[in-house]
Amino acid sequence: MTGPDPRPGHLSPMMTLVFAVVCGVTVANIYYAQSLAGPIARDLRVPPQWAGAIVTLTQLGYGAGLFFLVSLGDIIENRRLTLMLTAGLVLSLAGVLTSTSPGVFLLSSFAVGVCSVGSQVLVPLATWLSPPAMRGRVIGNIMGGLITGIMLARPLASFLAGHFGWRAVFAVSDGLMIATFALLWRVLPARHPHPRMGYGPLLVSTLRLLVVSRTLRRRMTYQGVLFGVFNMFWTGVPLMLHDRFGLSQQAIAAFALAGAGGALSAPFAGRLADRGHTRLVTGMAMCVAMLSWAVSGWAASAGAMGVLVIAAITLDAAVQANQIVSQRVICSLSDDARGRLNAAYMTVIFMGGAAGSTLGAWTYFHGGWGLTSLTGAGLVLVSLLLYMTELRSSGMEQPERI
Repeated sequence: MTGPDPRPGHLSPMMTLVFAVVCGVTVANIYYAQSLAGPIARDLRVPPQWAGAIVTLTQLGYGAGLFFLVSLGDIIENRRLTLMLTAGLVLSLAGVLTSTSPGVFLLSSFAVGVCSVGSQVLVPLATWLSPPAMRGRVIGNIMGGLITGIMLARPLASFLAGHFGWRAVFAVSDGLMIATFALLWRVLPARHPHPRMGYGPLLVSTLRLLVVSRTLRRRMTYQGVLFGVFNMFWTGVPLMLHDRFGLSQQAIAAFALAGAGGALSAPFAGRLADRGHTRLVTGMAMCVAMLSWAVSGWAASAGAMGVLVIAAITLDAAVQANQIVSQRVICSLSDDARGRLNAAYMTVIFMGGAAGSTLGAWTYFHGGWGLTSLTGAGLVLVSLLLYMTELRSSGMEQPERI
């Protein structure tokens, strides 16, 4: 079955909801292990020096999948590619669930990361199915679902593992992905690209886009910094909440759940982008992110938990808003290269996020939350100064075609 009429410029509200849910439950698989590293390491007798690999290998797999697989959307029929990745994710999660040795678990975790990039194949497909005047709104709604999946993954994993053990998390996720495969098989439309190159030249072309597109380079820089400081915050804040406020793991999970409210900004940002306010949203996102970091630094020192929650929500909202407008911009650069553009963009964004996670832990252990918040605000300021060098004639509202 090939689903509804796969006409360009036609994506119903129900299909938009399906895309959003699928993206959310798929990308959540990258983040479950962040809350489960301790129990998994103890159960599988992972040596202490390798415990960090429980989280890192999943993220490395996702990074590899972003570069090597997402660009295939430009040469392989998109429905088939998405179903293959979803099936691979089902099998990989089963490997994690049934693993009894560190080697099998780590290998399966890497495969989970690789196959989770199916969500990033769906985003360019959604832009192909959407009329140009509504692409920002559609991307915003879909990314709202994706970000909700990211934000809910950690507290959900903590809750399930606390009551039923860490394997229950992956059992539930595997069941969700089986249901997702069945849903996509039934409703996902086909899209047949017109390939003009093989796989090797495709990857070379992905790298070439970084050279020829100034808009792509700027957008990935802006969002790479914002996603980096986003990961800095969510790496450092659980440590600070435990040390400064004495919160338990369950209370920290509740804090993360409150922070998920920032995902509500995604549809609103998409609508603003459709109305031609891309530059405004980007500038506001950077200013709000910088202010959120400054406020979080004060709130931690003053013991103002409520203010800290608001800072978390506004930081998340700023990062997601800029992500929406940036993806709308890059998906408008070329009708035939959307997969490669998204692959290049998301690979760099993910590298920024990984660097932010490392920097968040490093700054906290060497200078406490004060150094972490100062570093986060400083990085956003540098990005804002770069953004201010951009002339109106640079084409950010109507980016160059490539």
